[in-house]
Amino acid sequence: MIFRTLPPFGGDQRAVAEIVRGIMDGKTNNTGTVTLATGNATTTTITDARIGVESKIILVPYSAAAYADVVPYGEFHNDSDQTAPSAGSTAVVVWDHADETNGVYLSNSSRINVRNSGVYTVNFSLQLQNANNDGQYADVWIRKNGTDVVDTGRRYYIPPRKSSSEFSHVVGTANYVIDLTSGDYVEVAGSVSSTDVTLEHFDADVAIPRPSIPAATLCIYLDGVRSSGGTYVSAVTNGSATISHFANDTADKTYGYVVVG
Repeated sequence: MIFRTLPPFGGDQRAVAEIVRGIMDGKTNNTGTVTLATGNATTTTITDARIGVESKIILVPYSAAAYADVVPYGEFHNDSDQTAPSAGSTAVVVWDHADETNGVYLSNSSRINVRNSGVYTVNFSLQLQNANNDGQYADVWIRKNGTDVVDTGRRYYIPPRKSSSEFSHVVGTANYVIDLTSGDYVEVAGSVSSTDVTLEHFDADVAIPRPSIPAATLCIYLDGVRSSGGTYVSAVTNGSATISHFANDTADKTYGYVVVG
């Protein structure tokens, strides 16, 4: 809405009083709305002649989709057994289900990519099984863009099997904090002392009862909750401003804005 303004050289006392009263009531001509670009865009441009290089722009959620915006996250699991190609060789965990994702995605069966730069928390859970008569171990670590991340290794010992039909089981878990740039990916890599050590899944059992047990699960999320869903003004020029935000693929993420100065 456009409110009444004064001519360049002022107006009569009544006009001035009306304008001042309107300003005190919040009726100014420095507001607008902007809807974030989609297609996993991470920036959106506001075009507004009232914006100058010294302007400060205040953003507030203006739609339900904008209000509900959350930090990037992903949850993945695998419902299939996995066996290493040989003892002592490196293998990567593969994922066949993307349960919940927002700004995080699988670029192939093992690589979990992020669309937004930042510090992420990564945690996994591996259902390890040993079918060998002797105790065995599994070494597991994190890879970033195909390179092993220093000091992320963990060793899990799995006891000998109890019998030829009853194997031993251990759940291997770990939690990491990793700095990632947009487009980076992480993988869970590992090595076993025997191919009798596998990642094993279990179907749901109605007799117990219990739900299915995945062979592996992984959760990843951007650390820290940012105001307004991480949406902020990253650059300002005469007549326009750039909004940086989490990778967006949701329609109608609309923000109201106020231009000050």
